Amino acid sequence: MLDTRRQASRLLGKLQISSTRRFVKLLISALVAASIAFIPEYSGLDPAPMWTLFILIFAAGLWVSEAIPAFAVAILIIGLEILILGRPGGVFATGPKDWQIFVAPWSSPIMWLFLGGFVLGQAAQTTGLDRMMARFVLRGFGTRPAVILLGAMGITFMFSMFMSNTATTAMMMSVMAPVIAALDKKDPFVKALLLGIPFSANVGGMATIIGSPPNAIAAGLLSETHNIDFVQWMMAGLPPAIILFFIIWLYLKFAHPSMNESLDLRGLEWETRTGSLLPMWKRMLVFPVFMVTVLLWMTGPLHGMPTAVVSFLPITIFAVTGILNATDIRRLQWDVLLLLAGGLSLGIAIQKTGLADWLLGLLPIGSLGVMALAFLLAYITMLLSNFMSNTAATNILAPLGIAVAVGFEPIIVIPLALGASVAMGLPISTPPNAIAFATGDLKSTDFLKGGLLMGILGPAVAVIWVYWLLG
Repeated sequence: MLDTRRQASRLLGKLQISSTRRFVKLLISALVAASIAFIPEYSGLDPAPMWTLFILIFAAGLWVSEAIPAFAVAILIIGLEILILGRPGGVFATGPKDWQIFVAPWSSPIMWLFLGGFVLGQAAQTTGLDRMMARFVLRGFGTRPAVILLGAMGITFMFSMFMSNTATTAMMMSVMAPVIAALDKKDPFVKALLLGIPFSANVGGMATIIGSPPNAIAAGLLSETHNIDFVQWMMAGLPPAIILFFIIWLYLKFAHPSMNESLDLRGLEWETRTGSLLPMWKRMLVFPVFMVTVLLWMTGPLHGMPTAVVSFLPITIFAVTGILNATDIRRLQWDVLLLLAGGLSLGIAIQKTGLADWLLGLLPIGSLGVMALAFLLAYITMLLSNFMSNTAATNILAPLGIAVAVGFEPIIVIPLALGASVAMGLPISTPPNAIAFATGDLKSTDFLKGGLLMGILGPAVAVIWVYWLLG
């Protein structure tokens, strides 16, 4: 009993220290934000943009310090905007309904589009379609190590275009676990597989609007001036993603060559799981709905149906047929949706209060062209995203990117969002990296070389391609 009490005391002590540290981080973030926003006498800064500046810096501090979860920061942003900016007769709002602009992003088309992607991914996981397709395709790549690496990375890349990068990485790690287990731990090819899966998931997320939260944030912020649909984003994001995919494959192929000329793939056998216990018709329905949804997303200019409307196809069918039950719906990444809504709401505040215009006047951009600005913001976003959430980094910088080049917003903001996805130099840079690092077979330094390569080439490839496409 004594040991148990001592253990409980130590545990409570750790919890108290953790809570104290979080409170201190929160307090420091608030003080720093208040000191920057309110103490200096800024010329031309009215109360509304001044309070928005406080909210922006406060949120950035909380995201960087991780004082509270990222989605909680997003909720706090919306709450502060409603309290400070949305109060009639206050610093910004003039009517009783003005506060609604700060919660409008929650029901925006981009949110429903992202929700449709989450539903597709959850249905594929619940029915086992994801693993079945991955194993089926992998068997067609033979037994040569370099080709198997290409196959594993290619499947991860494809799935991450339409599913959560985190879920895709976890799924592919499970699929490839028997193959990795059959290898000698001293074989460098183990690292090639363990690095190839998260790296290709990160890069694959660049290709579509629903592939990564930064993409959705960028598209949502651009919607007021440029309607970027599913196909237009693929035209901008897919070619750079493919180029970077093959670069990272070649790097891993030569940096971590296998000691074997062929690999044993007998471990890629279908195992019994929850999905295989579902009625056959449910499992058979998911694949055509998946394909039809993606096809409709990609052919929007032909049929004229908005991409967000198409998202209601899987959401409705899977809910009505019971393919996704209440438990499955609870498993959806609602925290990511809240984070998206908070980011879009912050962008609205920055734009509507005039803070974006004021910040724009401070930037020394007179001598910089559009392409130079795109390079600058894309690399800054990439650097920040290595140390904080890429969604949070995009939330902070994308509104500024829109303000920087009026009339050229997509050339600035799309590469900025793509730059967030190539930040993968540390185990903590992305959730896929963290999943791979958790296997225990990788060191922090293993991510550095490949991450540095992507960090240098990624923003450059994105800026050059988008500038050529849209400039």
